[in-house]
Amino acid sequence: MTRTVVCQLSPLPDGPVTVAGWVETVRDQKKVQFVILRDETGAVQLVNPATRDLEDGATAEQQAAAELTETIGALAHGTMVRVTGELKHDGRVKLGGLEVKVGTLEVVSEAIAETPIAEDSSLDKRLDWRFLDLRRPEANLLFRVQTTFEHALRSWWVERDYIEVHTPKLMASASESHAELFEMEYFETKAYLAQSPQFFKQMAQPAGFGKVFEIAPAFRADPSFTSRHATEFTSIDAEISWIDSHEDVMQMHEEALVAAFTAVVEKHGAAIEAAFEVSLSVPSLPFPRIPLAEARQIVADGGYAIPRTDGDLDPEGERRLSAWVKANHGHDFVFVTDYATGIRPFYHMRREGDGSITNSYDLLYNGTEISTGAQREHRVDVLVEQAREKGIEPEELEFYLDFFRYGVPPHGGFGMGLARVLMLMLGLGSIRETTYLFRGPTRLLP
Repeated sequence: MTRTVVCQLSPLPDGPVTVAGWVETVRDQKKVQFVILRDETGAVQLVNPATRDLEDGATAEQQAAAELTETIGALAHGTMVRVTGELKHDGRVKLGGLEVKVGTLEVVSEAIAETPIAEDSSLDKRLDWRFLDLRRPEANLLFRVQTTFEHALRSWWVERDYIEVHTPKLMASASESHAELFEMEYFETKAYLAQSPQFFKQMAQPAGFGKVFEIAPAFRADPSFTSRHATEFTSIDAEISWIDSHEDVMQMHEEALVAAFTAVVEKHGAAIEAAFEVSLSVPSLPFPRIPLAEARQIVADGGYAIPRTDGDLDPEGERRLSAWVKANHGHDFVFVTDYATGIRPFYHMRREGDGSITNSYDLLYNGTEISTGAQREHRVDVLVEQAREKGIEPEELEFYLDFFRYGVPPHGGFGMGLARVLMLMLGLGSIRETTYLFRGPTRLLP
């Protein structure tokens, strides 16, 4: 008999069914046994009339029933079982209004009785046993949300004739900052793990691809232990040609996000509210836009002095600005624009008529920065000059600068951290929760 997953049981009529999954709980009562069986789609109650204390001369059927009772009574949490029985719809059953009366039960894989983590275990402890931690329904839902979110973004781009690229993660030189590079031996030379696909998604513009996107790993040798940093993360990137300014990038960015949030709300909105107590809604268009200087003034007027000396917002400043936007615009997102040249990379285009400002933005969501985007500088002589200003010798960038020597359209794009978006979407405290297997300065296992 074909296995039926739990989410497919409700529409079925009463009758024979086979289910399989792991044991969540066992209630072994004198006359009846109840087992909560969970699989990748949900949980169902199994019921078995207990047969105990057989007298001499018991029939084979009675002996089989007693063996089943003994087997169920010994089941440990996490044991994988396959059960064939009779499905019955019963509104009195609190778990889904149905149950399966056990006919046969096969122990496929026994679990050790004492589990190493519990509901109150610390996050670090749970990460040590991530394969068990992920059995939680909330974790299962989280990664279904991630799947829907990514699929919706990808669909939005594909439907608009974007090309998906897969850029290399081994690089001969830095894409942004040498300080955050992982260096490794590479045959007779050195290689670096890519911090972002920045150079390579730009390469697609002189290649004539026009519009590209990528969802892939990126690596940062950042010894940070904050709730929003990782040494390996999934970066969502897009780059488009023939733009007039970073406004074109922001418009693409917000429209893609609205499509992704729409898909998540439609498919998972009720489940998210039940599991995470978050009432998720689709953000309205357009997202608010606030120049950085104005954003800093808003934060200052609110009584907070940003301690950073480079002119950027710090995390507390981001939270306060987002709170102001929520109160005054009713929006969870805000584009902070017009960043100063000194706090942006050399390849960001500077404002015509004001070289102190770049055509760039950060996108904040629920109080935290999730993305940086910009119009790129496409004039090779300007790029060389700006690289030198940042202390980068053009000789280190020859392969990159070649992209601009044979004709390149005006272009721009963004990079966005997937785990951060999910963390903020679901109201969780750390990207460790929203990363399948987290990697940080002190974590390489499991």
